[in-house]
Amino acid sequence: MLKIAMIGAGSIGFTRRLMMDILAVEQFRDTEFRFMDINEENLQMATNLCRKMIRDNGLEAVIHATTDRREAIRDADYVFCFVRVGGLEAFQYDIEIPLKYGVDQCVGDTLGPGGVFYALRSIPVLLDIAKDMREVAPNALLLNYSNPMAMNTWAVRRAGGVPVIGLCHGVQGGHSQIAAALGLPKEEVDYVCAGINHQTWYIQVTYKGKDMLPYLLECFEKHPTLSRDEKVRIDVLRRFGYYSTESNGHLSEYLPWYRKRKEEIGRWISDTSWIHGPTAGYLNHCREKTDEYKKMYPKWMSGEAEYIRLGERSEEHGSYIIEALETGKPYRGHFNVENRGFITNLPDGCTVEIPCYVDRNGIHPAWVGPLPLQCAATCRASISVQEMAVEAALTGNRELVKLAVLHDPLTAAVCNTEEVWAMCDEMFEALAPWLPQFNGEGRTWPDIPQPNNGVLRFPRSAGDWKPPALAGTAQYEESGRLTVGHKDN
Repeated sequence: MLKIAMIGAGSIGFTRRLMMDILAVEQFRDTEFRFMDINEENLQMATNLCRKMIRDNGLEAVIHATTDRREAIRDADYVFCFVRVGGLEAFQYDIEIPLKYGVDQCVGDTLGPGGVFYALRSIPVLLDIAKDMREVAPNALLLNYSNPMAMNTWAVRRAGGVPVIGLCHGVQGGHSQIAAALGLPKEEVDYVCAGINHQTWYIQVTYKGKDMLPYLLECFEKHPTLSRDEKVRIDVLRRFGYYSTESNGHLSEYLPWYRKRKEEIGRWISDTSWIHGPTAGYLNHCREKTDEYKKMYPKWMSGEAEYIRLGERSEEHGSYIIEALETGKPYRGHFNVENRGFITNLPDGCTVEIPCYVDRNGIHPAWVGPLPLQCAATCRASISVQEMAVEAALTGNRELVKLAVLHDPLTAAVCNTEEVWAMCDEMFEALAPWLPQFNGEGRTWPDIPQPNNGVLRFPRSAGDWKPPALAGTAQYEESGRLTVGHKDN
């Protein structure tokens, strides 16, 4: 029986989705889930809905719900994290304070002032999760879904002392778009994607071995909805020659060119959805979803509204990784791991998103080689911000936070140095309750060596079990001689 902890399980939609993905695997239908959240109302809703789905499908899985993180993690085989530290209250400050200084963010959870301060408050919680894992679940793997992905996993690799990978669905989403633009079935379009989270590039796209990269721009420009909703991504494709994984709204705020002039922003965004670039798009979406979940909850519980059916498995990586590690069924996905020469023109030690292969032996990142120079240049600008933010989060260096924000591409296109310092001071004050490195608590974290030197292979102790040859239960067969090539009569 697997034991899986889900930290931040009050994320109702994601918790239900991931649980049903895992239960879609027949061998996992007796899994013991531990749901943990500090929001008791959301935790209770998620637990009730998931228990109903288990009961309605006649499964043996069980759910233990708790607000005690340590108890949720105890003896777990896998720990999922999808926390949003500070909730919507802190998220509002991430968006609204920079907007006063002209930094217009659609999402604000990966880079920019919002992303940096989100990392500063998320990293302490992730490191507390890692500490609990070291002490009460020493064999567990941390699968992190919490943004800012690159900074969070970088900090855990440095100071967490647990094996960790970062998971995102941007690569799968972009794959769907590319197939739609080409007018081809998704399953027949192959690709290699590499870069950093939310700035990952489809450096190879093929159909039955034929190179599709020369056709992408014209196909996207002709597509009736993608040409309307993905203007930034298409413009980057036009100039870089490569398509990026992330949404129009996300990508526009990582670059210095599209959101720096208020009168030009409308040229690059579409108001058909929050994800296409409107100011505070994701914050407003989260507010709407919170209300929607509360309205839909009684309908889901009564059966009036549909829920996820058993076997309807999403493309989220989590369940496939566990299936590969536990059963040996191979899986290929794009995960966030430490760069160890995998992308040769990005710094070693940073977090890269690259193809990885999983089987019973572990998780095996693939060598990519160099990114196209223009893609690498854009990634390196973001990596510099990430590196300073991670160092500041671990050491409590307030000035380094400001320097990280100062070097953010969009912020640098909008603000002068005095404005950056004033903006950061205002954010430090507003977000103080969630910043134990900077609010007087004085928390810092030393580096801790990664288990197995960071190699993502997880052999477990056999305990009292012994192979048949040593346990006295072996039945030997007569072995023949090894022969190579021609066998003489």
